Amino acid sequence: MPNFCAAPNCTRKSTQSDLAFFRFPRDPARCQKWVENCRRADLEDKTPDQLNKHYRLCAKHFETSMICRTSPYRTVLRDNAIPTIFDLTSHLNNPHSRHRKRIKELSEDEIRTLKQRKIEETSEQEQETNTNAQNPSAEAVNQQDGNVLPLTLEEKENKEYLKSLFEILILMGKQNIPLDGHEADEIPEGLFAPDNFQALLECRINSGEEVLRKRFEATAVNTLFCSKTQQRHMLEICESCIREETLREVRDSHFFSIITDDVVDIAGEEHLPVLVRFVDDAHNLREEFVGFLPYEADAEILAVKFHTTITEKWGLNMEYCRGQAYIVSSGFSSKMKVVASRLLEKYPQAVYTLCSSCALNAWLAKSVPVIGVSVALGTIEEVCSFFHRSPQLLLELDSVISVLFQNSEERAKELKEICHSQWTGRHDAFEILVDLLQAFVLCLDGIINSDTNVRWNNYIAGRAFVLCSAVTDFDFIVTIVVLKNVLSFTRAFGKNLQGQTSDVFFAASSLTAVLHSLNEVMENIEVYHEFWFEEATNLATKLDIQMKLPGKFRRAQQGDLESQLTSESYYKDTLSVPTVEHIIQELKDIFSEQHLKALKCLSLVPSVMGQLKFNTSEEHHADMYRSDLPNPDTLSAELHCWRIKWKHRGKDIELPSTIYEALHLPDIKFFPNVYALLKVLCILPVMKVENERYENGRKRLKAYLRNTLTDQRSSNLALLNINFDIKHDLDLMVDTYIKLYTNKSELPTINSETIENT
Repeated sequence: MPNFCAAPNCTRKSTQSDLAFFRFPRDPARCQKWVENCRRADLEDKTPDQLNKHYRLCAKHFETSMICRTSPYRTVLRDNAIPTIFDLTSHLNNPHSRHRKRIKELSEDEIRTLKQRKIEETSEQEQETNTNAQNPSAEAVNQQDGNVLPLTLEEKENKEYLKSLFEILILMGKQNIPLDGHEADEIPEGLFAPDNFQALLECRINSGEEVLRKRFEATAVNTLFCSKTQQRHMLEICESCIREETLREVRDSHFFSIITDDVVDIAGEEHLPVLVRFVDDAHNLREEFVGFLPYEADAEILAVKFHTTITEKWGLNMEYCRGQAYIVSSGFSSKMKVVASRLLEKYPQAVYTLCSSCALNAWLAKSVPVIGVSVALGTIEEVCSFFHRSPQLLLELDSVISVLFQNSEERAKELKEICHSQWTGRHDAFEILVDLLQAFVLCLDGIINSDTNVRWNNYIAGRAFVLCSAVTDFDFIVTIVVLKNVLSFTRAFGKNLQGQTSDVFFAASSLTAVLHSLNEVMENIEVYHEFWFEEATNLATKLDIQMKLPGKFRRAQQGDLESQLTSESYYKDTLSVPTVEHIIQELKDIFSEQHLKALKCLSLVPSVMGQLKFNTSEEHHADMYRSDLPNPDTLSAELHCWRIKWKHRGKDIELPSTIYEALHLPDIKFFPNVYALLKVLCILPVMKVENERYENGRKRLKAYLRNTLTDQRSSNLALLNINFDIKHDLDLMVDTYIKLYTNKSELPTINSETIENT
């Protein structure tokens, strides 16, 4: 959609040329000056936020000194820029023409005030000129900021040289090429092998890169070219510039949510991947990867560093954060809860929610603080990964399933399809595991006992043996049976949370019933556990697994003759009771009163309104977002008009069923408060991204981790690889590097011995 200039008698639009268009500033005082200079009476009653969102001025209305062109496609205004060039008379030549942008007629007092202001501004400029004349260094700085002083030949060559280096680093990042090529112990003594970075430099010099060749010929022999430290500095600048492009859109969007994915290993250190959710200018919900945070073992230190990095290093204003969600594996959940609680203390509107990409049951299971549960979950993931190593292993499993379920072909077909997917993240993962456990055991046994020289190599047979031992342990059997039964109470609830908008809305109302059922289980845990333990022992008997306590508890009881501890009572106290108690508490924490209020606001979506017969009360639940609304005083009237609009729609008009559809309605601009509420609700992590093309951040992150060896991963290169389609400004990167590392010792030089026959 093109931008139109808001200036009177100006008909320019963004699609006609490369002319830059600038938003009205949000700063009230500066915005007021823009409006006054425009001389448009219809803009005077609009707020700075409204003007910033809907109105633009083209570059023709600003003095040249007010505009900075930092690159061929990046043009910005100075912080104090005021438009002063306007055509206020050409419409007088045709008095009968119709004007969309009426020019305000000034009174004599207003004219006198403007003249006085002009005199004052002229006086200030003269004083500034005199000051600069007395202070030549300050004048030089001002001229440099305005790009007045031309660059010397040496400065131009140095910038071109640095630009070539940045181009190589960006290429390596986008193509996922590690900087290092060969390990030192892999190279025979006396033989030189350049790393990937040096090899690309050699290639460019041999291809005729004059800037690099000239620097190479002028450099002393044996001088190191672009040390590891200098490479790191340049990569940090690349990462910062690429991230800033994404965060600029986030800031323009105003509101956002923070999501972290599972902890990953990068070159031997644990990091948290961070993604940000926001609604862009085209009203699309996007989830973008913005970087890694070093993981800290101490939860309080992690919380402080998490907050510091996001606010100080990345420059996000957490006052606009409206949601936070953390997807973590077993063992890390409690620490991330500390991070969430600390952020909530500072920013009460940053609601702690579930993430739409993670099933509720999987998330609850990972958060259970029982060692046996963590071990079992790890085993389940390893079993799934093992069979996905090759199509032959999946075919072997398929043949076993066909034999076991030969009397139910439909069920066999369904289970085969499930096994070919990443089933461990499903809502019913533990029901599936119990159904398939016999097939897994028989298949693993078959791999172990087959002729490995013919069918499976030693590694596959060895892994099968380890996994078979793990899944035939009685402790594993009891754990998965208890999890299956406890999480059966939350399965339907969690499935609705990942469903349509109406499903999410009505799920919020069913939480009370879910908690009631779990509390009833807790009150009668002896009876429930007896049934669960009986199911586990029957399954163990079916698989010929011996029922016994874990080894360390058996050894501890050998000297205690009076101990009456049985397997059933042991698992009740150490597994069933803490699991049920924890899940009840987690549901209360994740679905706080504030979170439930937010979900109740989903009745703004027209399809939900229709199911409620248009008897809704969004205004009461929307109080928590009143400060985010452009016109909170008119909210009640606007909501009434919104309901009437859909209640009395035409018969051929369907009700929008998602927030995504509602945000893209042509007339949504006439409901600014509704639009603001829908935007905030849309970015809550619990809401799924309707359009998969805007969920690239998570997919690309997974692809990078899957395709890159642990010791070759780099947090800097990862951001370049994952965000490969974001524009990069080489001039900005070079200028930043020169500004930060002006010391000549920091400027890269070349090693002539690393480049042969150039």
